[in-house]
Amino acid sequence: MAENIALPLLLPNPPPPKPFFNDSHPHSSAVVRGPPPQTLTPLLTELLHQNPSTSSTSPVPPNSLNLPSSVPRPRYRIGKHRDANKGKPWFLHHHLSHQGELTLRSLTDHEFNIQNLDQVLVTLLDSHTRQNGFSEVFMGDFSSDVLCIIKALGYHRKCDLALSVFVWIKKRCDSKDLIKGSVVAVIISMLGKEGRVLEAASLLYELQKDGFGIDVYAYTSMISVYARNGRYREAVMIFKKMEEEGCKPTLITYNVILNVYGKMGMPWNKIVTVFEGMKSSGVVPDSYTYNTVISCCRRGSLYEEAKGTFEEMKLAGFVPDQVTYNTLLDVYGKSRRPKDAVEILREMEFNGFSPSIVTYNSLISAYSRYGLLEEAIELKAQMLEKGIMPDVFTYTTLLSGFEKAGKDESAFRVFEEMRSSGCKPNICTFNALIKMYGNRGKFTEMMKIFDDIKECGCTADIVTWNTLLAVFGQNGMDTEVSGVFKEMKRSGFVAERDTFNTLISAYSRCGFFDQSMAIYKRMLEAGVAPDLSTYNAVLAALARGGLWKQSEKVFAEMKDRQCKPNELTYCSLLHAYSNGKEIEKVHNLAKDICLGAIEPHAVLLKTLVLVYSKSDLLKETEQAFLELRNRGFSPDITTLNSMVSIYGRRQMIDKANRILSFLETRGFTHSLTTYNSLMYMYSRSVNFVKSEEILRDMLSKGMKPDIISYNTVIYAYCRNGRMRDASRVFLEMRKSDLIPDVITYNTFVSSYAGEAMFVEAINVIRYMIKQKCKPNESTYNSIVDWYCKLSRRDEAINFVSNLRALNPHVSTEEEFRLSERLKMK
Repeated sequence: MAENIALPLLLPNPPPPKPFFNDSHPHSSAVVRGPPPQTLTPLLTELLHQNPSTSSTSPVPPNSLNLPSSVPRPRYRIGKHRDANKGKPWFLHHHLSHQGELTLRSLTDHEFNIQNLDQVLVTLLDSHTRQNGFSEVFMGDFSSDVLCIIKALGYHRKCDLALSVFVWIKKRCDSKDLIKGSVVAVIISMLGKEGRVLEAASLLYELQKDGFGIDVYAYTSMISVYARNGRYREAVMIFKKMEEEGCKPTLITYNVILNVYGKMGMPWNKIVTVFEGMKSSGVVPDSYTYNTVISCCRRGSLYEEAKGTFEEMKLAGFVPDQVTYNTLLDVYGKSRRPKDAVEILREMEFNGFSPSIVTYNSLISAYSRYGLLEEAIELKAQMLEKGIMPDVFTYTTLLSGFEKAGKDESAFRVFEEMRSSGCKPNICTFNALIKMYGNRGKFTEMMKIFDDIKECGCTADIVTWNTLLAVFGQNGMDTEVSGVFKEMKRSGFVAERDTFNTLISAYSRCGFFDQSMAIYKRMLEAGVAPDLSTYNAVLAALARGGLWKQSEKVFAEMKDRQCKPNELTYCSLLHAYSNGKEIEKVHNLAKDICLGAIEPHAVLLKTLVLVYSKSDLLKETEQAFLELRNRGFSPDITTLNSMVSIYGRRQMIDKANRILSFLETRGFTHSLTTYNSLMYMYSRSVNFVKSEEILRDMLSKGMKPDIISYNTVIYAYCRNGRMRDASRVFLEMRKSDLIPDVITYNTFVSSYAGEAMFVEAINVIRYMIKQKCKPNESTYNSIVDWYCKLSRRDEAINFVSNLRALNPHVSTEEEFRLSERLKMK
């Protein structure tokens, strides 16, 4: 299957999404109010871009509702802020005629009855007719009153009444002259703000069908409604439809669609095409446009492109404001470039902009992502000195940074400080805690945090579910992955790009590569356009199987489609080469990294330490670790574990202990891998008993050992003839609900055979078969080889001859293989 992978990243016109989940759920976050249209024509189906049968109940993730713009922008409500009428009753608005004021007063009266609507509007109409007759003046004045009344009703949260006024006007024979684009735009926006997206789309379609001219303002409002409700693909389709009909986009239209492209994670060349198309059509970008384009660089860590846009903005005569600087800082933060972020901060302060909480949070994010946690804490101290109190984002960013580095105690201190300061955790904080406990294998505590979300007044979001999927996936718990997936659907969430990416990664970690690729195909069928994260998820899946040739094909396709690789892309290539035993290719890529042909990110150098350690290349591992330190990068727990592991395997106990001392003095928390590496080291040493002491220490800290932990301790006792102790640990392993594997049983078989205890060894084989654990070649080889080593060849021949009596399911090929092995002894 991997040979045929094709990744059509850019879908110019994505097909209507097929429901990935067939079961809609009533707990949808997208509530459709009002009666839906009786039938959906093909045009409306295309417009809504979804299956008609599920359109009214298709769940929309809560975090996609009312999404904040990637670049903060003032939004003024009617009667607020710069409105000259601020604080005054709406019926005194200077745009309303006297009769219009009376009409609005009647409509907003709390005792108004909808049955009197016709009478009230007829009175308004008659008033204008008496004054101007059916003239252009009449049309203009009456339309102006209608527009002001509808706006005012929206202000008073009387959306249904405003819609009724609009429908009343539409039913008039001269309605095409009365209904202007601005009225349509206001009604669509009003519906969108209440989450009535389908009604807004249906209204637009019905107007088109009835011959009303839809202008740029109405189209832009519909695009904005889709964008505000997280329905980005539909927003793009409306934009394309608008262009096809020859309706020229305005500055606001372009700003909205560029923001949508950024939220969708569109490839940079697509964003540039819209931006350049805007300029070539004569629409001059404003500062908001440039800020939006810079924000589009966040998802793909496109710091060079962000910097280029920043310089173009200044050349165009625009003075960067605080939003510009904060957005650029955020791009550098997500790109793990703290030095560049500091330079921007200096320029920002030089130009008279004082750092805000947003500024500091972006800087703290940059340092945390780079692993410079001490510097991040120092920034928090600077904030306090300037009287800027850390907020939930500050604390959550630090918590996540310490979690990723493996410094659990520091993470907990941040969390406690957050609570003691009165800063209430949000869903992002809970997501970080779920990840921390999950990554440590503390699933009981993890699910307790999940339960606490609701008790603390928060609601699990799509990131929460994705985090659970990722945690169970990386632990190889495929049953739990499927269970969480089903529960996620049952809770009303639908898969979006990050969910698909998480599932691709989760199933590949569970060893189900074909399932990962099936998820990828379903993602395309659902009309979700892949991005850099998708490519990286697919590459990581290929890397786990050592499929380096396929990885190179995907990497080439990625570059062809102008999807810029990042450090995680190259990390996957390193793992693919390492797992595929292509060490020379690892060396070549390492050379490019160390010489700077590929930017030597900290994560790349850490990956080099890991892959060289796994390949048991001591010299290269030490060189990569030294390169990491020389460049001023801080090692994380995974890097330190790699060093402990390679030293442990080579019985270089002093060096392993020096790494362990560094790990402890820097506040790192031992992970399962740390304990397993130490147990392995001592299990092969004279001080083999210490391997069980480490197991006990691990249990005392609330960490759950895995099968490798117990197998290592069992091996330590077996190789030293302490079979009773090995059996005792075996029974403990069974009680902990871990199922012994073939390695566990083979350790006993080999040890008993080595002690000439062949009856016990064969009994172990009999027991493992009864437990449905299939013996492998090593199982039988241990018996045959030890018989021969002890000059008991006849018994070896007898064992092979009677093997079928021991295991009725043994293959003829296996019997033949053992017979040939005997001949060679």
